[in-house]
Parts: sequence; C-alpha cells; structure tokens
Amino acid sequence: MKESLKPGIKYEHKFKVPPSKTVPALYPESEEFVVMPKVFATGFLVGFLEWACIKAINPHLDWPKEQTVGTHIDVSHEAATPPGLEVTATVELIAVEGKKLIFTVEAHDGVDLISKGRHERFVINKEKFDARVEAKAGA
Repeated sequence: MKESLKPGIKYEHKFKVPPSKTVPALYPESEEFVVMPKVFATGFLVGFLEWACIKAINPHLDWPKEQTVGTHIDVSHEAATPPGLEVTATVELIAVEGKKLIFTVEAHDGVDLISKGRHERFVINKEKFDARVEAKAGA
C-alpha cells in the first residue's frame, strides 16, 4: 500500500446500463429471475459500486501485486433503473484500518438516487490469495 492510500480519496464512475445487466440476466438459470422486470439488478448494482471503489484506490496500491476484495456491503436499492440510462457512482474512502478500507458509496441514474450506503474492502497480496484459493479448491 502506498503512502497516498488515506481517507478522503473520492472517485466518480459512470456506466450506461445495458440489457445484460438487468434482473432477468442476473441468473438466467432461474425462471423466477427471467420473468422479473428488465431493470438494473441489485446484484449488478453492488458490482458497479465495488468497481468504483476499486478504480478509486488502485492508483494507491502496488497494482496488480496488491489488489482488494470486497468483504462487506450495506447499501440500499431505492429506485428502478431501465436499460439505456447512465448510472453514476460516487465513492469516498473514509477510513483505513490496517488493510481494511471503508467507503461511503452512492449511485444516481440521472433521475433518481438509486443507492447509498457503505462498502468495505480488504487489501490482499494476489499471489498469496490465489495460492490459498487453489489449496481450498483442491481440498
């Protein structure tokens, strides 16, 4: 982790929602999901917020040797967003507790505030992490 990894880092990330990021596409194996409304899925929203946090801090890590993994998410999903709208995530790193990073996150679709909350990530050594995952997979 670089010295510059400190609270106060802010980042804004934009993404135009395609049909492939709607609820029916989340789990196409699930007939329950397939018949649901074609709006930005909460699962994809969470990934979008994580993506913004990653973009915010990667310049402050020894990337790609150091990376981060999501460890906690506590966000609302307050409004439906149809495909074609652009969503904007605004994130801020508010705390660094050792290797734990805490963010406030918010997303807007140009019409409504669609999400707000907190997200935590943990800094990992990619090589060591991959070795642990490989060992677990072989167990």
